[in-house]
Amino acid sequence: MRIATTQFHLTMSSALQTSQARLEHVMEQMNSGKRFLLPSDDPIANVRLSRMTREEAALDQYLDNIATLSTRLTQNETALDSTVLDMQQARELMVWASDGTNSSGDVNAMAGSLASLRDSLFFSANSKDQEGRYLFSGTATATPAISFNAAGAPGARYTFTGNTGTQQVAVGNGITQAANVSLPEMQAMLNWLDTTVTTLQAPGVDVNNPATRAVLTTTLDGLDTTLASVSSQIAALGGAQNILATLESSHGNVSVSNKQAMITLGQLDYGDAATQLAGYTTALEATQKAYGRISGLSLFDVL
Repeated sequence: MRIATTQFHLTMSSALQTSQARLEHVMEQMNSGKRFLLPSDDPIANVRLSRMTREEAALDQYLDNIATLSTRLTQNETALDSTVLDMQQARELMVWASDGTNSSGDVNAMAGSLASLRDSLFFSANSKDQEGRYLFSGTATATPAISFNAAGAPGARYTFTGNTGTQQVAVGNGITQAANVSLPEMQAMLNWLDTTVTTLQAPGVDVNNPATRAVLTTTLDGLDTTLASVSSQIAALGGAQNILATLESSHGNVSVSNKQAMITLGQLDYGDAATQLAGYTTALEATQKAYGRISGLSLFDVL
């Protein structure tokens, strides 16, 4: 069988180009450390790697959200703890003021302490974060949770000006957590305290007077109700922190698993690559030598 010289040269040139391309591909793989350089090198592995890359980006966002949210919830809990302490002190004073043996001077002095606690509770209700946003105004973070009208009548000067909307933060696939706490109950409590302070500051006040005792009883009951409400919100914040910690750990474990799988899928096996490099190099050298030898042959050599 005869092979035309042109056909021979084309065939050998194609074989050399193929061997050179394979050699360059392996060398580029070894240089980059990647098992495949193009999606077409391994379509299935590329799809899996792309999916895990997207999932990893989502996990990173969830973890960032959890860290930010945890800080926010801690701020809320700290402010609420301060509020609870002030309410407990106010309650103790209210119980003391309700003692029928107190003189007018005694309750006048108590009124001063209650006024200080009222102002402290008003300040705590309007706590802000480091960015100047109100913590307890619902979604109206630029508006104070409680507003004070100095011109109003005692018992009607405090108004809840926030809202009870929730700021939901994504912390997992289909999982959200409220980032805020609203305190609408503080309006009534501050107004009750305000009424009590005004009543106890009156000269010659008699705590055994039915009207005075009714004010004290209403405020004491209101304090108990508000104290229970705020305490339950603190407990809810603690539960939310536990959930966030569990989610953070779960996301972290999934992330580690994804990264290990991504390394397995995408990282080059240098041992296998070195074997391929040696094979392709040997094949290329053999092809080049054979091409050189055959190209140098002539029919006159065998005549």
